Amino acid sequence: MVAAHRTVDWREIDTELCAIHRTLAVIGEKWTILVIRDAANGVRRFDDFRRHVGLSEAVLSDRLKHLVAEGIFETREYQEPGQRRRNEYRLTAKGWDLFPVLIALLQWGDQHAIEPGDQAWVVEHVECGHPVRAEVRCSHDGAKLGPRETRLAAGPGLTTTASKTRTKL
Repeated sequence: MVAAHRTVDWREIDTELCAIHRTLAVIGEKWTILVIRDAANGVRRFDDFRRHVGLSEAVLSDRLKHLVAEGIFETREYQEPGQRRRNEYRLTAKGWDLFPVLIALLQWGDQHAIEPGDQAWVVEHVECGHPVRAEVRCSHDGAKLGPRETRLAAGPGLTTTASKTRTKL
């Protein structure tokens, strides 16, 4: 049996509770997502991030501290011979949950931000070598969906801007 859903008017929703709003507060800054991208591709050390992403030490330090505080990165200590101890930065399970976001951004960029055939790299399925794709699918039957096959429905934490009170269904 399918639960009854009440569709909602987006203009009546308190958008501060929106998951997209809250996600962008954590990862929405350009340098932050680029640091996450590099970590997903094996970059671990401060100097490597700085050289590869091309940002200042102060900005990188701030972004790494933020990502550790948010639980997206964890630190692991290492020491090169004759050097002081330093930290490596590794994605946590929470950080790896951003993998589909990275794929979706890459996919969008391939389609809209560069010329056809100018892709610098692709992400491939290890087993078969074909490119991977981010897709929106129904959690029940797996159907691939576009915007016309979806709707906005009230969730358990819905707050309307008119009342600023929780609406329970």
